[in-house]
Amino acid sequence: MSDIVQPKIGNYHRHLLICTGSRCTADGQSQALYDSLGERFKAAGIQDGALRVKRSRVSCFAACKGGPIVCVQPDGTWYYNVTSDNMDRIIEQHLVGGQVVQDLVFHQGPGTGCELGEDDPA
Repeated sequence: MSDIVQPKIGNYHRHLLICTGSRCTADGQSQALYDSLGERFKAAGIQDGALRVKRSRVSCFAACKGGPIVCVQPDGTWYYNVTSDNMDRIIEQHLVGGQVVQDLVFHQGPGTGCELGEDDPA
């Protein structure tokens, strides 16, 4: 019988990944932004419940320019220049409202769940 305990994670609607690697922002701006997310998510009502957003630090996305870099999954939306003010926009418009903040997107992966300004085929 194994002594390994299976981990558990609570349900979440989206997962926000933020690069805190030194090549992304040498001044620690990404870590400070990450550290602020708990209070920001709580204030926006996405700390728990149906719209809960899980957050994780990543050591390197291999983008290395224009940081801080943030990726929202499962939407596959990659944001750059995520300043404190821009993070507020991402929280309000994307994580709460479901609409991508177009002027901050540098890549859109194969995820689903958000409109990119295109007509909804459904």
